[in-house]
Amino acid sequence: MAAAVELTCLERWLGLRGGRKYGAQGERQVPVLQTNNSLSLTGLTTIAAYLVKQANKEYLLGNTAEEKAIVQQWLEYRVTRIDGPCGKEEVRILLKDLNSYLEDKVYLTGYNFTLADVLLYYGLHRFIVDLTVQEKEKYLNVSRWFCHIQHYPGIRQHLSDVIFVKNRLYTNAH
Repeated sequence: MAAAVELTCLERWLGLRGGRKYGAQGERQVPVLQTNNSLSLTGLTTIAAYLVKQANKEYLLGNTAEEKAIVQQWLEYRVTRIDGPCGKEEVRILLKDLNSYLEDKVYLTGYNFTLADVLLYYGLHRFIVDLTVQEKEKYLNVSRWFCHIQHYPGIRQHLSDVIFVKNRLYTNAH
């Protein structure tokens, strides 16, 4: 999903009035926002954090110092590992690592929903939507987390609903 569309979705979800104009710069099309103070903010995570603060929902950036660091870690992960071109092997490694990480967590920070969950959901949607049922079962923790986030009120918006089968359609037994 293009960064401008993501940021517009985030604005809507945060309950902010629209009308912000997003541009893009450089070869990687890094998002840029002109603020009302004529300042220019650059980068998906920088602009997203700014929007969260504008909406007075700073808890989405983490409540404790540790949680804030974890949110920042995952926002950085989003920009450095998920954005840009990813081949099938890179996606497999990314999902395998994320699957292991989410083994004992509801959200990326543990038990609190944050901006990191929203931006990772938006970033991963293009990969998850193309997974087969078998691949989704292989990454069970990612599938559980992704399904949970897509049903969080107001998050999915225009994105297609990714279906996760609850009952196994096949078994390994012969």
